Amino acid sequence: MSIGRRAWFVFGVVLVITLAFDQGSKAWARTLPLHQPQAFVDCCWDWELARNPGAAFSSFVGGTGTQILLGLIAVAALIAIGVIASRTRPDQRLERFGLALIAGGALGNLVDRIRDGAVTDFIAWRWHEHRWPIFNVADAVLLVGAVVLLVAGVRERTRLWAARPAS
Repeated sequence: MSIGRRAWFVFGVVLVITLAFDQGSKAWARTLPLHQPQAFVDCCWDWELARNPGAAFSSFVGGTGTQILLGLIAVAALIAIGVIASRTRPDQRLERFGLALIAGGALGNLVDRIRDGAVTDFIAWRWHEHRWPIFNVADAVLLVGAVVLLVAGVRERTRLWAARPAS
């Protein structure tokens, strides 16, 4: 079963809005001084420009080969997301929403990788001496999309469990 034009339109709108918000926020962040935290919320939140040439949390850092590999992985993930979205049922709106968020986040970081050779990160959370890894809007949206898919999966399992015949 294939999703209709309206479902693809909504998927595309969510993806484009996510990408625009991510890229707009990163354009603003690139005006900040590199690695100099600017307090936003005194206790716990700074703006801090960082360039991440690796994967999540600056892991898997390498040269041009690493950038190409990470870019290819992102392209493969985007293709897989499109295939999965195309196979959802018309009533699986929440699943498609989560997939569109993940696609928008992945595309946002891929654009950075292609344009700059590194991902622009700028959101720094801390609590006393503990600092979380710096991240960006695309990373946050990827996480939200994954949570949405998790909730949709639990909801689907609950629906299937409730619909099964009593023995």
